[in-house]
Amino acid sequence: MSDDETYDAGYDDWLDAVEDGEAYYLEGPDGDGWLPPRRVDPATGSRELTEKQLPETGEVETFTVVHVPTPAFEKDAPFATAIARFGPARITGIVEADPDDVSVGMDVAVGVMETETTGDRAVVFRPK
Repeated sequence: MSDDETYDAGYDDWLDAVEDGEAYYLEGPDGDGWLPPRRVDPATGSRELTEKQLPETGEVETFTVVHVPTPAFEKDAPFATAIARFGPARITGIVEADPDDVSVGMDVAVGVMETETTGDRAVVFRPK
């Protein structure tokens, strides 16, 4: 990371963990799953969040194909962005596949990519 980049504590730490193969989520007292930097379980209001290992495989629950992106992703389009469930945690990311090949129920692994447009890190789903 260069000195002019902004470091988002919590989120960037989580991306580092994903890159190291140590992805995790935060579990609330009722078993709900959240991603950092969350400090409070929005379902219960509890601050008792426990770090748990993220399952290696998730399932695409929904997706959309982006043809007209924000300027931060203009060179990456078209792409499919999806919400995938990994145990109790839901994660949003870009699917590393031809958008025509993405489907609900698709098994994916979570990873980290650099966007073509800005080179920023982003969550990616790789088909399994």
